[in-house]
Amino acid sequence: EIDAACELIDFLRFNVHFADRILAEQPISSPGVWNRSEYRPLEGFVFAVTPFNFLAIALNLPTAPAILGNVVVWKPATTTMLGVHVMMELLREAGLPDGVINIVPGDGPEQGQAALASPHLAGIHFTGSTTTFRALWRGVGERIDQYRAFPRIVGETGGKDFIVAHPSADPTAVATAILRGGFEFQGQKCSAASRVYLPKSLAAAVTERVVSEAATIRMGDVRDFSNFMGAVIDERAFKKISGYLDLANSTARVHTGGKAHGETGWFIEPTFAEVDDPAHRLMQEEIFGPVVASYTYDDARYDEVLSLIDGTSPYALTGAVFARDRGVIAHTTERLAECAGNFYVNDKP
Repeated sequence: EIDAACELIDFLRFNVHFADRILAEQPISSPGVWNRSEYRPLEGFVFAVTPFNFLAIALNLPTAPAILGNVVVWKPATTTMLGVHVMMELLREAGLPDGVINIVPGDGPEQGQAALASPHLAGIHFTGSTTTFRALWRGVGERIDQYRAFPRIVGETGGKDFIVAHPSADPTAVATAILRGGFEFQGQKCSAASRVYLPKSLAAAVTERVVSEAATIRMGDVRDFSNFMGAVIDERAFKKISGYLDLANSTARVHTGGKAHGETGWFIEPTFAEVDDPAHRLMQEEIFGPVVASYTYDDARYDEVLSLIDGTSPYALTGAVFARDRGVIAHTTERLAECAGNFYVNDKP
């Protein structure tokens, strides 16, 4: 959360900077003619829906449209209310007038239906699950005739983020990417590494490294900075991830982890499991927890694996390639251009 505070400051400063640039841009006028552009807020309110796992973006989503003059109805995740309260106090201390940003805590579907039902809905600014975003988009479409204007919809959703290692990759670097990309923040980020494709020539070395390092990971109270991992956000998430652990233990080879501990909190062991089927559910579905699935391929089938990555999951948020061959990196980057909005080369997603 220290990083989140810094990132939040960046959001606020950058948004003001770019708003200033936008408002300053004016068309060229010929002699005797005065052309001008006027930027006006949307006619109605913007519905900002923010997630539990990213407090920096939680304030960015309502403040970005507010900076440009819009009224915002802010529906934060119920598990972030203390942080949201503190951020709202900061805005009030800075002089934000009442009624510009309006927090409406409560049940997500109930609040969403109320927003969709208003003829004054002018926009949606969203970060969260793909299922929820689709429901909001569908709701706008079903009610399009009732709105005073066409609602603008901006959203960022989930991911089934991949790491693909070429036979030329550094196995230590790949293992580090799996550990950090998959287990930081308990895997509770939409950019978390969740599926890995390893060449047969490197699979054993990478797996051994992941297993040995995972054994050293401390899990506990996040106020103790010697702990690398804490609990997942709530019981609902705990039960969902536990279900995937059951799936891994019954249908895959679990090399490390595979257990959940709910005695003193919602703790999930960092889990690394290997599957034989590249279309396995662990390779397709977003888990949002510290569970990483791997598939081992024959070294000569690298191009086929790139096709698998492209076709296995509907998500395309982040991905990474590891290789020490520059030609392979160029080829992979081009081949997977539509598979990841954020693409990393020899670095964790």
